[in-house]
Amino acid sequence: MKLQRKGTRHSHRGVIGVESAIVMIAFVIVAAALAFVVLNMGFQTSQKAKTTIIAGLGESSSSMQVAGKVTGVGCTTTAGGCTTPLLNATAYPIKISSGGDSVDLQASTTAVKYVSNSVEYDDIYAGPITAAEYRSLSLAFTRAEAETGSDFDAFNNEHPVTANSPSSTKAFVYWSVRTNTNAILDQGEHAVLAIGFSESDRPAALDTIRAEIIPATGASLSVERQVPTITTAVVDLG
Repeated sequence: MKLQRKGTRHSHRGVIGVESAIVMIAFVIVAAALAFVVLNMGFQTSQKAKTTIIAGLGESSSSMQVAGKVTGVGCTTTAGGCTTPLLNATAYPIKISSGGDSVDLQASTTAVKYVSNSVEYDDIYAGPITAAEYRSLSLAFTRAEAETGSDFDAFNNEHPVTANSPSSTKAFVYWSVRTNTNAILDQGEHAVLAIGFSESDRPAALDTIRAEIIPATGASLSVERQVPTITTAVVDLG
């Protein structure tokens, strides 16, 4: 009978343990790599979603708001050029809403849409008047008569407050309170959207009129009013 010395039998248990450890390490490395890829894609998706949400909020909220009562210039007598009471012009005071961004009101970046019971215009905006501050609608229309540029030709020698209606329905913006002389409406400034109506477009009592300021970025500002009974030269449209 052969005797085998103790410790001479070969065993592969150590090798199998090392191989198992290598396989486990490989699985851990692969899992870590996959987890990094998944997390990175998740971060990118979250960032894109955040950017989209912020952009959507910026587009859905208007930076402008109505800053007081909307008023109109009433024509109540035949001496004023009307046989029935009509509106010659309207004024919409506007400002930047709290926390809103400044708005560029140049004619190249802004449009003004006008809709009434009888007419609809996609863009009647002639542009901004930045020469000075104007405390009354009448003074602003006087300045519009002197403005150069074809868009203001409708107001040449035509003053809807004191004289005749413009040759076509046109709108412009002037500043009643300003901090600089550019065409940008900033926080703390007050502007007025003025609309002068041509003779055939003048609204009458109970007509619904809507003016919409459409800037290059951000939501538009739409203001709708119903014309009340016109009995005075200054008409409160609310």
